[in-house]
Amino acid sequence: MTERLLAPPEAARDEAIAIVGAGPAGLTTAWELARLGRRATLYEKDRCVGGIAQTAEYKGFRFDLGGHRFFTKVGEVQGIWEEILGDDFLSRPRLSRIYYRQRFFDYPLKPLNALAGLGPVEAVRIVASYAKARLLPSREERNFEQWVSNRFGRRLFEVFFKTYTEKVWGLPCEEISADWAAQRIQNLDLGRAIAAALFGRSGGDVVTTLIHQFHYPRHGPGMMWERCAERLAVAGSPTRLEHELVRIDHRDGRVTGIAVRDGEGRVAERPVEHLICSIPLGRAAELLSPPPTAPVLAAARGLRHRDFLTVVLIVDRAELFPDNWIYVHEPAVRVGRIQNFKNWSPEMVPDPGRTALGLEYFANRGDEVWSLPDAELVALAKREIEQLGLAEAAAVSDGTVVRVPYAYPVYDPGYRERVAAVRACLEGLANLQMIGRNGQHRYNNQDHSMLTGIYAARNVLEPAHDVWDVNVDEEYHEAVSAARGGDRLTPAAAGEATLEELLHAHFARFDGVALGAATAVTLALLLFAATASVLLVGNGDHPGPMLSLLGHYFFGFELSWRGALVGVLEAGALGFVLGSGLAVAINALINWVERSLQRELEAEQKLDSLQGVTR
Repeated sequence: MTERLLAPPEAARDEAIAIVGAGPAGLTTAWELARLGRRATLYEKDRCVGGIAQTAEYKGFRFDLGGHRFFTKVGEVQGIWEEILGDDFLSRPRLSRIYYRQRFFDYPLKPLNALAGLGPVEAVRIVASYAKARLLPSREERNFEQWVSNRFGRRLFEVFFKTYTEKVWGLPCEEISADWAAQRIQNLDLGRAIAAALFGRSGGDVVTTLIHQFHYPRHGPGMMWERCAERLAVAGSPTRLEHELVRIDHRDGRVTGIAVRDGEGRVAERPVEHLICSIPLGRAAELLSPPPTAPVLAAARGLRHRDFLTVVLIVDRAELFPDNWIYVHEPAVRVGRIQNFKNWSPEMVPDPGRTALGLEYFANRGDEVWSLPDAELVALAKREIEQLGLAEAAAVSDGTVVRVPYAYPVYDPGYRERVAAVRACLEGLANLQMIGRNGQHRYNNQDHSMLTGIYAARNVLEPAHDVWDVNVDEEYHEAVSAARGGDRLTPAAAGEATLEELLHAHFARFDGVALGAATAVTLALLLFAATASVLLVGNGDHPGPMLSLLGHYFFGFELSWRGALVGVLEAGALGFVLGSGLAVAINALINWVERSLQRELEAEQKLDSLQGVTR
């Protein structure tokens, strides 16, 4: 690990640098500024640092607000974590599953596990739906439903995505932008995942959703940010807790000062040379004095957030289930996700004979769930944890509730236009930078938020970094090629595409391995289902002409369970060959059509050029 010492306070320059919000983005900004020899003052309206990545505590039980894996592809972010946490930065095994129809399914989805758990009839429906999606995909990908269905098939979308997603957002899937799916689900499709399960993964890419281990602070994510704030205070950059920003003064295209209100209601004005904010984007626009135009204010007030609350149950049992967290897709209960904090780190609980569970309920401030008294929420969580069969209600000895506002920026219709309007207004103030998840109304991971803070700090010295150019590339979430090594991944703006590149992007090719794997699974399941149905009804002496003929084509196939297994393997191999061959043929036809169209368009361009010269 490379040591990155902070500048001592006596060596730091005094400038009026204000950072509003002491979550991962704000604290990382102050950390980078201190490393560069600049002091700053942080203002946080909460009673503790960390934002949504704080660690709360109740009677010695620590718990995370939402579950925060420490995983990044950004070397500098990893270095900050390791420097601050040292030996308290644990490596933990990851296990997360989906609970659906009283069964557990692996997450990330492992198709063979999912298909086996759902049964042969549902498995055939899913594979057939996937094949249809590959052959006849939706040409539009404007919403979440279209995006997922194109990659997994509509049936798998209905089974594993629809219920949970609508619990999280409180919106129908057709009203959720495809942007959110592209950022959060990553570029995994059913065919690729089946191929990986059957044949292994090739190449040097590492896909985020397939990470089986992650780092985690010994006492939760708040440990990281509390320690960061302590070291910053020693370096001359204090954090003022319970200080809320209430006004941003500006003149002639620059912020001139801010007003903050402390925990006792006193308002103080502070001059600033630089202002860096991670508060909600729309809220920043509302605090401007003088205020922005009416359309900008309307856009700011139209930016929505989804909130959630965690009901923590103290269960008098040493072990309950091995998962770090469980996604609850069961529509019969309200809970959306369940955290087992003891499995994140054993030191999250004070007594190894007891377990703390966090049941997460997604809500909007002021709605029915959000407004329930704490005692009723604890009672609801006890009923549902028993209904799911994960713990007995009688074993729950205590509980508490933590509400988390502004947890998730909502990607609803029109959000892009609203963000653009507010951003344009705020970017008119040369010394104001908006960072982090809420500051950019973008579903950033913790490391993305930290990277915006690093860029903002460097911009104080020399404005050479675009803080909005983090987490704009879908590929950021998906894979890092081994050839890139430890280089920081920073999405670059796309250059002007050539005609050939534009055509290639619009003529989708079939993945031969994916289509081959899907065909293999379909044929294998059909053969097994047909053979099993005959064997189970005891009609093996009269199997019918089709099954009888299969013995001529599949070596070793017979009407027995052993023969069925042999037939499944051979049918799978045949299906893979047929499917991959079909993909090759279709791709060859697509290539021919693409080349023909390219030649026609190039001829038209040449004709247009000649006509332009002769005019």
